[in-house]
Amino acid sequence: MTIHWCGTGLSAIPGLRRLIAAGHDVTVWNRTADKAREAVGDLTDNIHAFDFDTLKHTVAKGDVVVSMLPGDWHVPLAEMCIEKGAHFVSSSYIAPEMRALDDKAREAGVCVVNEIGLDPGIDHLMAHHLVADYTASQAYDPANEISFTSYCGGIPKNPNPFRYKFSWSPLGVLKALRSPSRSIRNYTELNVARPWDALSSYTAPLPQPETFEVYPNRDSLPFMQDYRFDPDWTVREFVRGTLRLNGWSDAWADVFREIETLEGDAGEARLKEMSDQFWAENAYDEGEPDRVVLCVSLKAEKDGTPVWHKTYVMDAWGDERGTAMARLVSIPVSLAIEAVLNREIPAGVTPAPHDPKLLDRFLGEVDKLAQHLQVVDHLA
Repeated sequence: MTIHWCGTGLSAIPGLRRLIAAGHDVTVWNRTADKAREAVGDLTDNIHAFDFDTLKHTVAKGDVVVSMLPGDWHVPLAEMCIEKGAHFVSSSYIAPEMRALDDKAREAGVCVVNEIGLDPGIDHLMAHHLVADYTASQAYDPANEISFTSYCGGIPKNPNPFRYKFSWSPLGVLKALRSPSRSIRNYTELNVARPWDALSSYTAPLPQPETFEVYPNRDSLPFMQDYRFDPDWTVREFVRGTLRLNGWSDAWADVFREIETLEGDAGEARLKEMSDQFWAENAYDEGEPDRVVLCVSLKAEKDGTPVWHKTYVMDAWGDERGTAMARLVSIPVSLAIEAVLNREIPAGVTPAPHDPKLLDRFLGEVDKLAQHLQVVDHLA
């Protein structure tokens, strides 16, 4: 069975190299074959220029196609996989068009695995682990009030005046700033048009506690079902959000003001212009360390008193193995590919797995990727 890895961008390389080094049959596809050769040519010469039709004719039943390409490629590739009886893996969020393929994938016996990178991905694994731990604990009571927070951010290890650095095109970050979010705060659904309208402060329980700015990201509410929250639980807070260095909102105040005024084609053109400028001024230098902080917390309270409260806290930074972001996105992808090949993941469209055996294995591997990973028991 062949793994067809499509896309060798900055966040793809460690996982791809891990699979090739482990002896898997891997074919590498990239828009420019020369760039792929720079990244993995020392390990393999099975490298091709990405072409959908050529790939389609090459893929065989039981193969795995991995998409580390831009998001608009995921669904066409997944559809092709279902048609060919091959499996599909990506790190991206499950779009409605992807979810709609679930029945077809099940009927074909095909795994379509998504949301298995960093965020989404590692955060899901941590959430599944915490919910399972809580519901199996003596503190569990369906009447308890539940608070859940998950904050993740890629930030510069060495802070700069802009309080942020870019490891790829800033356009995605700028577009995300125009996206509304939905979460639960104080038992009530919170709908926010722009992230900076819901900024708050969060102290991460690192060995040296550190305060960050955080804000809700996308639509958090559907993840309550994936995290196996009982519909009858009283949820005080539920938010999946983005973490930034303190001072970020001040440094970006002018950016926020301008983004609010942008409309239509002229607005899109200006966004592209801003993106190019930010890339020129605030990209990571060669060898400069990035940093990723991820904190996933679950708290249960009875009559206003905490009865169970644990937080997964991870801190990772770039080192001789490359960037933290690349490790934490692509190596979980490679672990999911191996689980698919081992028939450990069910057919259908699925996010990061719940299976306790896979959770333990995947989180054990994540522990090797981060400089710090622990579960903090706040009541111990």
